[in-house]
Amino acid sequence: MYKTRRLFQSVIMLVGGSMLLTSCFLKGINYPTSEHPGQLSTATGNLYNDGIHYEVKPYEGQPDAPNMVFIEGGRHVMGSFEEDMMTRRDNIERTISVASFYMDETEIANIHWLEYLFHLQQDSTPVNPNIYLEALPDTTVWEGKLAFNDPYVAHYLRYPGFRFFPVVGVTWNQAAKYSDWRTAAVNLRLNEESGGASNWSGAGRVPLEEGIFIPDYRLPTEAEWEYAAQAMMGTQWLDENQTHQRLYPWDGHATRNPYGKEMGYFLANFKRGRGDYAGIAGKLNDGALITSYIYEFPPNDLGLYNMAGNVSEWVQDVYRPLSFQDFDDLNPIRRDGWIDPDGASTNGPAYNNKKNNPTGYTSLIDDRARVYKGGSWKDVAYWMSPGTRRYLDQDSATATIGFRCAMIRAGSNF
Repeated sequence: MYKTRRLFQSVIMLVGGSMLLTSCFLKGINYPTSEHPGQLSTATGNLYNDGIHYEVKPYEGQPDAPNMVFIEGGRHVMGSFEEDMMTRRDNIERTISVASFYMDETEIANIHWLEYLFHLQQDSTPVNPNIYLEALPDTTVWEGKLAFNDPYVAHYLRYPGFRFFPVVGVTWNQAAKYSDWRTAAVNLRLNEESGGASNWSGAGRVPLEEGIFIPDYRLPTEAEWEYAAQAMMGTQWLDENQTHQRLYPWDGHATRNPYGKEMGYFLANFKRGRGDYAGIAGKLNDGALITSYIYEFPPNDLGLYNMAGNVSEWVQDVYRPLSFQDFDDLNPIRRDGWIDPDGASTNGPAYNNKKNNPTGYTSLIDDRARVYKGGSWKDVAYWMSPGTRRYLDQDSATATIGFRCAMIRAGSNF
């Protein structure tokens, strides 16, 4: 028995030593990487950057993008953990995986939109003044026949005191166009800072192969938004074990902070009950009758502010009640009505929407219906749960919907 044990130990030591030597040997080899591709092609042996063969541009990783927070991807249980009060059953729990991406730390604010309008006016007015006019938010969303909201109609967008409040009155289409403009604006600056390394002028395809540009800003997918809002990385215990799920972007079932000096203070800007938007003077519950400062409340575990309350947020997805059973379980998105069309087809009957029945329609579901998430200053707590979902036409605007941008993590396999 003793000899057998000694023989076994010798084999283990031999194998372990072999693995260690192999490991040391591999660490000593300088394999080419994206940042350090070497001087020769490992496929042809040709010399890079010699004026004849392939030119390999310098690359130091994806450049930092303003206001973006890195969100490491992974497995996620998407869906609503709230009671289905609307009885829609349109977001039933299912496991998905989301690739790593970036998301805005805050909602896009009035000052960001005014910057956008300024540049549109400078660049487009001589050519097509309608481009500027079409980008103006609808400030009449504040109007109410039975409410004195006149100050918000006239002042909310442009008055300096509201600079860092979320922009509202913007449609899904306007938000998408802003994302395109923002991509060009940031990449032009990056090109200038690189000393004009590229001859790209801001029009046409961004030459990503140059290594100095960022991928496109865009609206997040519904899956990305929900993943980022719940921030389940904060519940990790040991390896790949999570201690609990989350009803809101924070722990617990309550909407008040249970800890420390901030105990009792609300964690989001929402409507506490019928007619109660801010509480009693002298001790306001969330400190805001309407929207609030984009950094007002504590961020979630990923460093994202106001992923519940303040304003609801547009996401990319077209709304369909059965998306949860149709789309892929890796990076899911619903782009259009494929499988579940908005008109009559061999897959089933048509929705009774305006497209199919202009005078007597009963459904708003079509290929223009876009999902929005997160709850707003005018919503009760139910809608702040990340899994809840609503939809609106992509050309509609309200005083309760804003947005933030997302961006892919390029060159990453996780």
